Amino acid sequence: MTSNARGRTAGIDQRTAWSGRWGPAAWQARWREWRADREGEVPIRDWTGAAGGRPARIAGFDQTLVWLVVALMALSIVMVYSASVALPDSPKFSRYAATHFLTRHVFSIGVGVVTALVVLQVPVAAWEKGAPWIFAASLVLLAVVVVPHVGKGVNGARRWLSLGVMNFQPSELAKLAIAMYAASYMVRKMDVKERFFRAVWPMAVSLAVVGSLLLLEPDMGAFIVIAVIALGILFLGGVNGRMFFLSFAVLLGAFALMIATSPWRRERILAFLNPWDPAYSQGKGYQLTHSLIAFGRGELGGQGLGASVEKLHYLPEAHTDFLMAVIGEELGFIGVAVVLLAFFWLTRRIFVIGRQAIALDRIFAGLMVQGIGIWIGGQTLINLGVNLGALPTKGLTLPLMSYGGSAILMNLVAIAIVVRVDAENRQLMRGGRA
Repeated sequence: MTSNARGRTAGIDQRTAWSGRWGPAAWQARWREWRADREGEVPIRDWTGAAGGRPARIAGFDQTLVWLVVALMALSIVMVYSASVALPDSPKFSRYAATHFLTRHVFSIGVGVVTALVVLQVPVAAWEKGAPWIFAASLVLLAVVVVPHVGKGVNGARRWLSLGVMNFQPSELAKLAIAMYAASYMVRKMDVKERFFRAVWPMAVSLAVVGSLLLLEPDMGAFIVIAVIALGILFLGGVNGRMFFLSFAVLLGAFALMIATSPWRRERILAFLNPWDPAYSQGKGYQLTHSLIAFGRGELGGQGLGASVEKLHYLPEAHTDFLMAVIGEELGFIGVAVVLLAFFWLTRRIFVIGRQAIALDRIFAGLMVQGIGIWIGGQTLINLGVNLGALPTKGLTLPLMSYGGSAILMNLVAIAIVVRVDAENRQLMRGGRA
């Protein structure tokens, strides 16, 4: 072979090697590998060693999800402090320090993180066995909280049990309990899911009991979230579609009846429809009007961290139900959009983990996780809708962010269960046992 031919052959070999490592096909393969790793899947190439003999790198859990939750809680610490720092100037909170709510919020996050680490050690099989008992315990606590001199009342609502270091809201436990119970129920009733009455009536009775107890508190917002979780799991579990929509229509009719027969709920709906009416702007529509003013002041980039005016005793519950309005005023549309994108990604990722569990024939784990996704995503949308005036005021917090000990605690417990399911999914896909 001539020197020119050898040179051409060497050049072709070099280009082929370069294309194999850096060409479009190689980048596509790297992209598929990255996506598979993010989604918790195990690419075939990891098992065959087609990647040059490199060992497969599979994280034990979804680290991105965990770090996103950490970031949301870190932002919540900043925003809760910003929203509550001026409260001691009010006579109602005059005995509190400026850092009172910040300290309690950080304490609640600490308790939640420790509890979540403990929950992370519990196998999903244990939750499946204990689901009916956890649901029964939540019913007992919901009944106890409405007993006079036992449940703690705030602003006319009796929703909390005092635990000394913090107050616990049983309705937060009920949200997780209904996700577990509905998932367990669908697994047990899988053979009759096409027979509507046999498949649905026990869940309907359970929802009726939960709803009755919550309306005694009253806490209609929590009841709506719990009902949506239960119906969502029934639908995802394969209950007949026509019958599902019939159930939804019946539940919607029940809510309409409750509003029609309750003067104060009816007045809240009228205030929601026209909050600027003088008859409501200083009453039922007061929170909504000042929330809208806060978003209006925020514009695109916000007034700056700590520069909210509405939190200065104009907007009630700025550190709890209306934290998003403070975010909108101080961080603007950009800040609100970033928070919403974070919750969208989190909810989507939770659903992906649930779908993976179902694909691995872990029906309870998959439906339970998807129920948690409905809870986190649905409550976020309701809270945002209330803050923006798209929905009537419901008294629901922003998950993982608003001030509230039991809400933060149960949110973190739910996230820990999702991470556990994801870890067991990955273990199964590696050929091990959950």
